[in-house]
Amino acid sequence: MKKIYIAPSILSADLINMKQQIQIVEENGADFIHVDIMDGHFVPNITFGPMIVEALRRITNLPLDVHLMISDPDKYIDQFAAAGASNITVHPELNAHLHRTIQNIKDNRCTAGIALNPATPISFVSDILCEVDLLLAMTVNPGFGGQTFLEIVLQKIKQLARIKRDNKCKFLIEVDGGINVDTIAAVVPAGAEVLVAGDAIFGQKDIAVACRKLREVAENSLQDEG
Repeated sequence: MKKIYIAPSILSADLINMKQQIQIVEENGADFIHVDIMDGHFVPNITFGPMIVEALRRITNLPLDVHLMISDPDKYIDQFAAAGASNITVHPELNAHLHRTIQNIKDNRCTAGIALNPATPISFVSDILCEVDLLLAMTVNPGFGGQTFLEIVLQKIKQLARIKRDNKCKFLIEVDGGINVDTIAAVVPAGAEVLVAGDAIFGQKDIAVACRKLREVAENSLQDEG
């Protein structure tokens, strides 16, 4: 039976109270902690580095889902792995040697993911899909939190679900961007399995209630998948 994973994104967390907030989501149904790494080149924002991953590893046992939105990920994969990353996801848009990068991630004892921007077609990575552990369909253009969900990506999620089923691939389908109780009701039936949520969890007055509510809505939406 399909399982839903909730991955709160620390991009929206209060960094001063990060330990407390991470503990709250860990106790209220979170499966992963999602960490967005931005370099100011691949996307127009700068966020965290390996040090934040190392700090998170000290305060939680949850898997750390590290999303590298950087121009040359191969230079830093070993650092993020050593810091405690569980999964490392890279973008193929500027990566000329994607197979090598995926193998590098696995050689560092992490699971490997690929992220596709909204305008990047699945055909761009079709030759490697069944070799990765996770496929992240960006449902906003990456760079900043709090953006509006792009409904056009729903068709991509449905296509990924068909490819996974028809080819017996093992990758999880992850979605990130504008994910909340309303959009979850659309992405889960389309095939999404890992739900990255920032503002919909950490931006709410009661983080615990928000985290539990997302899971409730997601699991109720499973019956509508088709």
